[in-house]
Amino acid sequence: MPLLYRHFATPASKCEWQNGRPHWCKVDSDPSVAESHGALPMSYNAHRFAHREHLGLTPGEFAVLQRLSTPQKVQSFLNAICINHETDGETILSVREVLSQRHAHCIEAAFVAACAFWVHGKPPLVMHLDCAATDYPHVIALFRRGRDWGAISKSNGTPLRYRDPIYRSLRELAMSYFHEYSDRHGRKTLRSYSVAFDLRCVDAKLWVTNTHACLETNDRLASARHYPLVTSRQERLLVRRDPFERHTAKTVEYPPPAVKKRAKQKSVG
Repeated sequence: MPLLYRHFATPASKCEWQNGRPHWCKVDSDPSVAESHGALPMSYNAHRFAHREHLGLTPGEFAVLQRLSTPQKVQSFLNAICINHETDGETILSVREVLSQRHAHCIEAAFVAACAFWVHGKPPLVMHLDCAATDYPHVIALFRRGRDWGAISKSNGTPLRYRDPIYRSLRELAMSYFHEYSDRHGRKTLRSYSVAFDLRCVDAKLWVTNTHACLETNDRLASARHYPLVTSRQERLLVRRDPFERHTAKTVEYPPPAVKKRAKQKSVG
């Protein structure tokens, strides 16, 4: 499993994506949105559109992100690359490393989605979904159409995937993942969601072009303010998912690579 962690809708109009001030940049009545619009470094405030030189990407890498001009294209791209099974150990790959290695798990895919949004003039927002100790957190990239939220999500299973932009608050969006977010024993484990975390607050070298694990970015996201989804009393009354649900949850898009068993050497004499 990942270090800390565990897919489109009708296309937006061209003007909504490329022209004018985006509607979803306004402070919302949702406190988890209002708190996300803190002061950004001056060098970042000057760039509504992320330029190649600012991101530190090669022309080829930047061209890939330029082609991901709609949420549909972003999600389709992420669905098409393999899940990161972390066969060589735990990873938190940067955008550059995902484009190079062509695999990703949730936070790695969220970095790519957020960076593509930024290239096209939308804020690179992500959300951290935290859970009980028996499970793994999940990270999604956020986008908005009008006042409604949607999400880009990379998951090897069926539940924790793309969300259409129909949710009026970040809490509604997070709750859409609640029922299916469960551990292997069928216990529902989702507990809280973070503010809409703006990756412009983090140096691009730490999550776009980093050749090592993006630990600092991960830590800042995980430590962002979170809002509870259930009370302790509600948590005690949660019912486990039934056997049929647990069976269907085992379906995966990319099966793990087969483990080669070493042939036993026969002793001689």
